[in-house]
Amino acid sequence: QVQLVESGGGLVQAGGSLRLSCTVSGSIFSINAMGWYRQAPGKQRELVARISSGGSTNYADSVKGRFTISRDNARTVYLQMNSLKPEDTAVYYCNADVTRLGRGPEAYWGQGTQVTVSS
Repeated sequence: QVQLVESGGGLVQAGGSLRLSCTVSGSIFSINAMGWYRQAPGKQRELVARISSGGSTNYADSVKGRFTISRDNARTVYLQMNSLKPEDTAVYYCNADVTRLGRGPEAYWGQGTQVTVSS
């Protein structure tokens, strides 16, 4: 059973910082890209940032220069969020493209962590 466990959400004032982390557990062969998505009330889920197994990154225009995605090993990804704005308020979801033995790559999602930025 593959699980993605997220932590680090919370309430912060505008201009503040938060760091999200996500760790993949379970029996896996490899993890390819990992990323963070978010969904605000009444809106569709959108990509925030993504990082490949080789370390290449891409960001939504709205977070460039403020958010940084990183990986410290094959199973954990972080999202450092600085200069937070009220419009960053959303549930943030971790995503990982996981390959298990005998199976092709599959996308897995975390349970989501709430980030609330007050003005």
